[in-house]
Amino acid sequence: MSTALSGLPGHVITAPDSAAVAAQAAKLLGQALRDAIAARGTASLALSGGNTPRPAYELLAAQEGIDWTKVTILWIDERAVAPTHARSNYRLAKESLLDRAPIPPAQVHRMLGDASDLEQAARDYAAVLQQHLVSANGVPVIDVAVLGIGDDGHTASLFPGEASVRVRDRTVLAIAAAPEHDREARLTVSAPVLQTIRTALVLAAGKAKHAPLLRVAAEAGTLEETPSRVLRDAKGSVTWILAV
Repeated sequence: MSTALSGLPGHVITAPDSAAVAAQAAKLLGQALRDAIAARGTASLALSGGNTPRPAYELLAAQEGIDWTKVTILWIDERAVAPTHARSNYRLAKESLLDRAPIPPAQVHRMLGDASDLEQAARDYAAVLQQHLVSANGVPVIDVAVLGIGDDGHTASLFPGEASVRVRDRTVLAIAAAPEHDREARLTVSAPVLQTIRTALVLAAGKAKHAPLLRVAAEAGTLEETPSRVLRDAKGSVTWILAV
């Protein structure tokens, strides 16, 4: 690991490759879910998309000792596509986790990225979070979450150069499409929700992640340049699992 990455907030775990990242993530996710259930009787797990989480979800589904009847499944963000679309975060999670683990369907709450009115869908999902999670200072508290970091430094669907990373008075946001970046419209939790997660695992694999990780680790920098810097102010535990 680059010495400069030691400045990342929280705990840093290095791995030799993406398969090892997934294995370590699945192990920590399972333990965090068991701990949450033991402490509070239930657990909430919020999922992200991407190539790196898929094998982690598959390994998590195969773990023993997780009482899935006590786990609520949520999403960190979603693209404005149908749930069957190849780029849908819901579809990825369904194939890799939901179809493999005995999770009651009533405890799965997807973001309605395919809604005709994304602003209303954001308000509706904010209500879902409020209904199923306890709150701290008005912000719903997710027990366990899987996050990533983009080559551009984004996390969730908070992107560089956009005002969304500074929004503090909403918990779920509708993000406009950016055709110049080949990016669909999105739904995403806001920065305050990310900063309130009890146990956040950030998965990153590939050399392209090294530069944005350095920007997160640096003392100086802005949220507008690197939205993943919101995790520097996380109130819970943040663990970076890296093969970069």
